Amino acid sequence: MAASFFSDFGLMWYLEELKKEEFRKFKEHLKQMTLHLELKRIPWTEVKKASREELANLLIKHYEEQQAWNITLRIFQKMDRKDLCMKVMRERTGYTQTYQAHAKQKFSRLWSSKSVTEIHLYFQAEVRQEECEHLDHLFAPTETGKQPRTVVIQGPQGIGKTTLLMKLLMAWSDNKIFRDRFLYTFYFCCRELRELPATSLADLISREWPDPAAPITEIVSQPERLLFVIDSFEELQGGLNEPDSALCHDVMEKRPVQVLLSSLLRRKMLPEASLLVAVQPVCPKELRDRVAISEIYEPRGFNESDRLVYFCCFFKDPKRALEAFNLVRESEQLFSICQIPLLCWILCTSLKQEMQKGKDLTVTCQSTTSVYSSFIFNLFTPEGAEGPTPQSQCQLKALCSLAAEGMWTDTFEFREDDLRRNGVVDADIPALLGTKVLLKYGERESSYVFLHACVQEFCAALFYLLKSHLDHPHPAVRCVQELLIAHFEKTRRAHWIFLGCFLTGLLNKQEQQKLDAFFGFQLSQEIKQQLHQCLKSLGEHGDPQGQVDSLAIFYCLFEMQDPAFVKQAVNLLHKADFHIIDNADLVVSAYCLKYCSSLRKLSFSVQNVFKKEDEHSSTSDYSLVCWHHICSVLTTSGHLTELQVQDSTLSESTFVTWCNQLRHPSCRLQRLGINNVSFSGPSGQLFEVLFYQPDLKYLSFTLTKLSRDDVRSLCDALNYPAGNVKELALVNCFLSPIDCEVLAFLLTNNKKLTYLNVSCNHLDTGLPLLCEALCNPDTVLVYLMLAYCHLSEQCCEYISEMLLHNKSVRYLDLGANVLKDEGLKTLCEALKRPDCRLDSLCLVKCFITAAGCEDLASALISNQNLKILQIGCNEIGDVGVKLLCGALMRPDCHLEILGLEECGLTSTCCKDLASVLTSSKTLQQLNLTLNALDYAGVVVLCEALRHPECALQVLGLRKTDFDEETQALLMAEEERNPNLTITDDCDTITRVESDCEEPGL
Repeated sequence: MAASFFSDFGLMWYLEELKKEEFRKFKEHLKQMTLHLELKRIPWTEVKKASREELANLLIKHYEEQQAWNITLRIFQKMDRKDLCMKVMRERTGYTQTYQAHAKQKFSRLWSSKSVTEIHLYFQAEVRQEECEHLDHLFAPTETGKQPRTVVIQGPQGIGKTTLLMKLLMAWSDNKIFRDRFLYTFYFCCRELRELPATSLADLISREWPDPAAPITEIVSQPERLLFVIDSFEELQGGLNEPDSALCHDVMEKRPVQVLLSSLLRRKMLPEASLLVAVQPVCPKELRDRVAISEIYEPRGFNESDRLVYFCCFFKDPKRALEAFNLVRESEQLFSICQIPLLCWILCTSLKQEMQKGKDLTVTCQSTTSVYSSFIFNLFTPEGAEGPTPQSQCQLKALCSLAAEGMWTDTFEFREDDLRRNGVVDADIPALLGTKVLLKYGERESSYVFLHACVQEFCAALFYLLKSHLDHPHPAVRCVQELLIAHFEKTRRAHWIFLGCFLTGLLNKQEQQKLDAFFGFQLSQEIKQQLHQCLKSLGEHGDPQGQVDSLAIFYCLFEMQDPAFVKQAVNLLHKADFHIIDNADLVVSAYCLKYCSSLRKLSFSVQNVFKKEDEHSSTSDYSLVCWHHICSVLTTSGHLTELQVQDSTLSESTFVTWCNQLRHPSCRLQRLGINNVSFSGPSGQLFEVLFYQPDLKYLSFTLTKLSRDDVRSLCDALNYPAGNVKELALVNCFLSPIDCEVLAFLLTNNKKLTYLNVSCNHLDTGLPLLCEALCNPDTVLVYLMLAYCHLSEQCCEYISEMLLHNKSVRYLDLGANVLKDEGLKTLCEALKRPDCRLDSLCLVKCFITAAGCEDLASALISNQNLKILQIGCNEIGDVGVKLLCGALMRPDCHLEILGLEECGLTSTCCKDLASVLTSSKTLQQLNLTLNALDYAGVVVLCEALRHPECALQVLGLRKTDFDEETQALLMAEEERNPNLTITDDCDTITRVESDCEEPGL
């Protein structure tokens, strides 16, 4: 910036623009700002009497020119003189304009540089209007000012994240977005930066500047006007794992690139700056753990019109383009992958290759595997030849070996020694680069990657059709069965997307013929047997930890296109749990489920597929057919007894189809759960299931909005004589006190309902009706859950009255209600009565203090029935526990389970608890998690656990909360006592607030 701009005359000109009162306020702001920024102070007497010219001179005299201007601009902003700010910004953007011109040239060059897809030939280098508006909005100033934001662009490889960033940076350089927000935007690609030696942020900025003398001081003088764009975050080795102490604050300090970017992201350096981070889906958990993310934006890639444009441009002949496009449009799987530009190019290339050979495109479009196999085999077949050469066969085999190693070692970038180990000799590299299956990576000459992760996955799958894993030079490569299990499990190998599908897809008869034609042999029968054995094992042993993704299994079976094998395979499974998020998932699920007849448990969700229908839109006929196949499992699988539908939106037609299957005589459900489901249609049809299904014993609605009429219809159906529902849950269903009237009628008349959970509903003034109904001697309810129902201490009077008259209720959950000590006192009066039959009481998070424990202790002594008491998340402290322990040591107290998690306890209470452990004959479980116990306290507890009279079986403590010495002590105690379990996963821990959100929020 020209120094003349900071002259006293320049400042004076802007001060002259201020009216008399504004000029006085300017001085007041100046006084406050110099204090706030801890700057050298100008004597207030001089400031107060100064004219505009004199004040300009004072600013220049006491501060450097740049600092003087920064203060002036900040004050203009505080005074809301946007007109002056804008005038100044236009004048002082000499550097900005220089950098924008450079950025426009650089990113335009990158955009138009030759790429595999040559997308730049078909689409303009402009951000779409909707993208532009959305991104502009993401960084728009908030009501509280221009707050720094961290926005994450998340999406799979090839979806267009980097393309979007290039277009965004070009749009900024043309002043089309972020005009009044950012003076500078800097692009850092982690793939390029990770190999740099120790450097500084100033050096990184200088790398982006058009000449070596970057004005760093000017650039960072307003960090709130900076945007740092960080691309390919997943390439940053180690991510964000540095401790806070290792981070840096100084932009001039030289540190490893990883530390610099981590310091930016974790707001240790330039915390006022905004950040835009592009990352693949496998990484965001690390970002979420360490970075305050403002929003996550997912690029959509090619929309339908983009795909059509790309096909037309790629094939050039309109007739051929439409023929290919229409065929692909008929396949949800193929049309879905065309959303990713690079995969769209692969698909078009494959179809064009087949067209040129006069092949039937319908065969190629039969499956995703067929597209990739045609693409790969054609690339490795010399032009005009009938088949491959021995050399190209060897090259592809070596490439497949390399791909398999990469999948098992989580490697996507390979060095020359990796290539050699797998049989790729130096002479092969030019030929492989010529096929474009292998590409040079980044700036390094000796680094290579596959064209796309999907291509690597296909080649890795192909390896198993050519060789045994025992023949692989790398020991990490495992057998087919381990590959399938890893692919099916949700938490393992998250980056494996198509590997299992390609493996099974290559078992298809037509794919076998391609393999035979190219290689002359394959190992398909052995693999098919291993797949059968894998699914059989899953069916026999189940999935107790819920790790198996049924949709992954369905996709693998779908790729085979072998109905006989699919029918045999799906009937090995007894449980299915999957999430449908697009039409491709719907088609694949329907294809497999229509063959199912052995399922026992089914859990699924449907999102983004069935929208609310109106006169202008309706669910397609094909989607309805697929949905019918999914719902028909309710009638075709004679063993299906449990159904859970969650996180779903159903249109009217799909809702009616589902209800019809539920009401069918062949349906034999015993448990039906509906969690966070919205539906358009006559809800009465759903409740009619109770008229037709005498086997249904458990019915649950969670996070599903029920109207007044819905609740009435449901209760009427539950009172139907032929119904046999014993357990009913209406959790967070937007119930109101008015609904308690029909619920009370249900409790009075229904002689089968033993379990009622109405937690997370606003029922306060309706509670008297429920309690009055439960005072009826004929009620049979045993379990009553009223957690988070907005009950107050006054409600305890009605509950106490109910406990004195009711002879059936044994379990009562009042957690997360504001009962306080006053409400507890009222409850305890009832608990102390000999005719109170309650044996389990939950008072978690009820705002009880140590004072309330005195009443509770008295009740524990008087009540011979109470076996379980949950009082966690109440600040009772050591004093409260001492009072409870006095009761627990009494022989007439029969408590078996006590929950004291997060009660503000210290090791001081351990002596009292130890006395209970050595004297109580009944206490079996004690939960002390989330309390501030130390080594000394744990020693006292362990001594008590060794007492011969100690009956405790489960002790709730999180070992990782303690130091190594204490952890060793706890582990030693577990080894010594085989009947004792020390865990933080106590079944007794109640966390009602994690399952409920306040209705309406």
